[in-house]
Amino acid sequence: MLGAVAYAPKVVTIWEGFKTYLAERGFAMDYILYSNYETQVEAQFAGDIAFAWNSPLAWVRADRMARARGQAVQSLVMRDTDQDLQSVLVVKADSPVQSLADLEGKTVGFGAIDSPQATLIPLDHLQHEGDLAPGKDYEVRRFDVLGGKHGDHIGGERDAAVAMLAGEVAASWMIAGNHRAFAKEGTLPAGATRVLATTGLYDHCTMTVSPGVDAAASQRFAELLLAMDWNDAKVRPLLELEGLKQWREGRASGFHLLERAATEQGFYDARGNIVAADYRY
Repeated sequence: MLGAVAYAPKVVTIWEGFKTYLAERGFAMDYILYSNYETQVEAQFAGDIAFAWNSPLAWVRADRMARARGQAVQSLVMRDTDQDLQSVLVVKADSPVQSLADLEGKTVGFGAIDSPQATLIPLDHLQHEGDLAPGKDYEVRRFDVLGGKHGDHIGGERDAAVAMLAGEVAASWMIAGNHRAFAKEGTLPAGATRVLATTGLYDHCTMTVSPGVDAAASQRFAELLLAMDWNDAKVRPLLELEGLKQWREGRASGFHLLERAATEQGFYDARGNIVAADYRY
């Protein structure tokens, strides 16, 4: 059994397709859709699901919960689009803000409270690279959209971008890919913005193996996903829907920025308990 979060209607189409693909190759899989990642991660420890298609923040929680129990979770596979990503802080092209120091006393736009790419890692970046504390050196304006989805949507980031263009915030954070997408779709007109700061590299979603799952089953599941071929006419639509061209072997080395942010920004404690007081999902 696999768990996935229903952040958009296409999720059903995606996992129905993967279920058929796997069944044709002798691997029986079914799936459960969750409304949020917190419930999905908890299901991994209740024995409900063997695999979880987890956000990076869900990975952090699952890993902490496992360690606290003397167990382990595994990052099995990732999309090629999940590795070595960055977020950008965007200002209007004619903004007087030229450096992070210029943000002092200003209002900065972020995504949802649980967005790794538009809130948690950006807060961490401003703190460690700009020595800027939220609520003290600058004001935070969050654009909370779909709590519990861990930023698996672009609503909050788009809203923050629009607010920046309107002058409601001095700058706004978004994943670099969305900065390009917003320019392509016209949300951010060509030449209207510039990048003020860029975060370090980080990884995104990962197929997480729950504690105690049979190693042979995990290995076979990984083999079948890694064998999916972009040039296969039956496979390609599934990969396109899920936003990748190739599966890659999973890794846990790309979550260090989010690990630090989740702790220092008070989102999860060391045991994976939710400590963010205003988090609703």
